[in-house]
Amino acid sequence: MANRKSLLVPNARAALEQLKFEIAQELGIELPADGYYGHMTTRDMGSIGGTITKRLIQMAEQQISRRY
Repeated sequence: MANRKSLLVPNARAALEQLKFEIAQELGIELPADGYYGHMTTRDMGSIGGTITKRLIQMAEQQISRRY
């Protein structure tokens, strides 16, 4: 079984990081420049993660609808 944090597509890490920064900016949440998220609120991180999940689901639905 794969590690929970391991990606099925390793090259996707950079794209997910970019998506995280874009969504944080859209939500008006400032991410720390040093990459340490320990001082971020759970609410802010949850907002970012939830929005990432919604966006990825939308992208998958669009790809599926194009196939059929």
